[in-house]
Formats: sequence, structure tokens, C-alpha cells
Amino acid sequence: MCLELLTESSKNCTGAIYDIEVQLAIFEGLVQRIVYYGCELYAGQLTRGDDYENLHPVYSIWLLNGILWSVASQVHHTFRLADEESGRILRETLEIHTLELGRYNLTEAELRSASTLDCWLYWLLHAHEYEPAALLKLLPQPAIRQATETLARIAEITEDKAMYDAREKAIRDRKWELKASFSEGETKGEIKGETKVRIEMIQSLQGLLRMPVSEEQELRTLTLEQLRALTSSLQEQLRNRTPS
Repeated sequence: MCLELLTESSKNCTGAIYDIEVQLAIFEGLVQRIVYYGCELYAGQLTRGDDYENLHPVYSIWLLNGILWSVASQVHHTFRLADEESGRILRETLEIHTLELGRYNLTEAELRSASTLDCWLYWLLHAHEYEPAALLKLLPQPAIRQATETLARIAEITEDKAMYDAREKAIRDRKWELKASFSEGETKGEIKGETKVRIEMIQSLQGLLRMPVSEEQELRTLTLEQLRALTSSLQEQLRNRTPS
């Protein structure tokens, strides 16, 4: 369903305000809420010192994912400020439209003879089920065509961004792996280098102390910590040795 794309307010070239709201749930007090939002939009156009003539008409359009009036059968209701007795309408003020999508059951086969409104409702409910090319062929009306092309661009941008993000993540992960491997290699190299130095020092100290000199292979079985400890011990013995 493409409804989430349409929750917004905009102005046309004459300054009229079109507010499109999507209501996913029907609940008590919704009618009052609909009226309140419309009135708020209309009154909210003016700030302190503005003239009433600066007010522009407001068209509040509500797409209801359900049924609001169970006793009615029509999908579209239009509400205007009007005098019941004379029928006089206060035009270009506030107008509220509700579209109960829960009542909408038009099929693809009926689109050829459907009204523009019915085609739009079909698009809102079923556009996601079609590939762009098929949708353009099914609903070729200029305005709906523009909406389809816009939707396709949004989907393409979203897909491109997802691919870009995935590629960037892969690059970051690879850099991290290389850096980690390099750091690990450096560490291993440092350990290997220190091990060699420690073995040579131990053998030299043992020689100075006139002790049996350990074989390199034997010393390599010790851990680096053990080699360090042995080096410190031999150095201590050499410092404490009484000159002969």
C-alpha cells in the first residue's frame, strides 16, 4: 500500500492548502479529530495583525483504512460549510473529504470504465503489486503516470542507497580485517623478534655465569613470559656474583 507516501500538506499555485492524512485505525472521536485538524489548518494561516482576506481555502483529505460510517455505502464523502435550508455553501473556506478504503473493491478489469478517483484509489491500494511498466500501462492517466514514475524513482533510489550502504559496509569491514591482520602480524612479529633476542641474551648470560648453555630449540619451547623471567633471573645472578 502506498498510503505512507501521502501524509503531507502542500499548497497549489493559488495558495489553497491540500492536507492529506492517512488514518490506519478507526476509533471513537475520529470525526471530531478530523474536523479539529481541518479547522486548525484554516485558522493557523493567520498570525497577529494579518487580515482575514489572506486566508486560503483548506482541503483536508482523509484516507481511512477501514469504515467510518457503517450505515453508508459510498466510499467518498465530501463535507462543506453549508446552510441546510438554502443549500448555500461557504466556498473556498474549509472542505473535508473522507475516503473509506475498507469499502473499496474495484477490480483491475473494471478500471477501463472507472472514474479518476477510483483509479487513484486502486493505485493507492495496489501499486506495490505491479512492476512500474505494467502499472503505467494499466493506469496511463497523466497525473497517475507521474505518481507511478515518482514511486519508481523513490524505489530505485532506495535500492541504490541500500546497495551503496552494503558496498560501503563491505569496504569498511575489509579495511578493518586488513588492519586487524596487520596489527596481529605486527604483534606476532614483535613477539618473534623479542623471543630471538631473549634467547640470545639467555645464552650469553649463561656463558658469562659459566653455566651450561641451553640449546636454542630448547629455549623456544618456553613462552615469552618465561623467557623474560629467565633473563631477569640470570641478570640478577650476574649482578650478585662475587668477583673471583
